Parts: sequence; structure tokens; C-alpha cells
Amino acid sequence: MSATQEHRSLLGRRTVVAAVGAAGAAAALTACGGGSDDAGGSGTVEQPGSGGEKQGGAVLAATADIPEGGGMVFAAQKVVVTQPKPGEFKAFSSTCTHQGCAVKDVSAGTITCPCHNSTFDAATGSPTGGPATQPLPAREITVEGDSIRLA
Repeated sequence: MSATQEHRSLLGRRTVVAAVGAAGAAAALTACGGGSDDAGGSGTVEQPGSGGEKQGGAVLAATADIPEGGGMVFAAQKVVVTQPKPGEFKAFSSTCTHQGCAVKDVSAGTITCPCHNSTFDAATGSPTGGPATQPLPAREITVEGDSIRLA
């Protein structure tokens, strides 16, 4: 086998290995994502990245968009914002501490993960049911006027 043929063969094997690895990772992410969105609860907001999210300070929502006793999941920023009491806004990572699935719903003071039905308190992020035993990590937000920003 010539050096050129050996190089092509090696590149071919690398491509196959990389493709198999990428397919496996995509399947794992799909499995953890919780499947299809449903119309109930608060829903998940998928916002295209505008660049500002990574640096912080991007407006996530208006305060009026976050229901009292509920909340909204912002998939692109991996954050869930809740309003446990009138005018009190909290934010947590939207990644479930059980197996890394994305939480999908916030209603009646509870954040719910669809993968294994773990539930978390919308005011504290503490687990209230299911297999999760660790709280959702707090995320920093600021409320300026009627805008909620990721800090």
C-alpha cells in the first residue's frame, strides 16, 4: 500500500469513527431532551442566539410573560425563570440534576422534568419528588423595569 493509499484509508476510518460518535451523542441528547413539546403548562421558549446571551445581560422576557406561580423555560440559555410570589422572580439551571434532561414545564409552583418525572420547588429549586436528589443550581438574573435579564 502506498503512503497516499494508507493516508486515505486512515482518513476513511477516522470519518467513520467520528460519524458513529456524533450519532451516538445526538441519540443521547434526543433521549434526554424529553421528546415532543406539549401545549400544557408554561412551555419552553426557544430563542435563537443573538450573541448577547453568552456575555450576559440579554433580555429573556418581560415580567408580565412569567406567570405567577409558574414560569418559563428558555432552552437556548438553559435557564428556567419562575415567579413564586407576585413580583418575585427566581432563575435556575434548566438541566435536571438527575440525568441531565431539560426541564419542560413550570406550573402550580413546581418545575417538572419530563424524563423521569422529577419535580422541583419553583421558589428554591429544591427537589420535591422523583429520582432527583440535588436542587437545580440557581442562575443570576436582574429585573430592570419590566425586563428580566440573564446576568
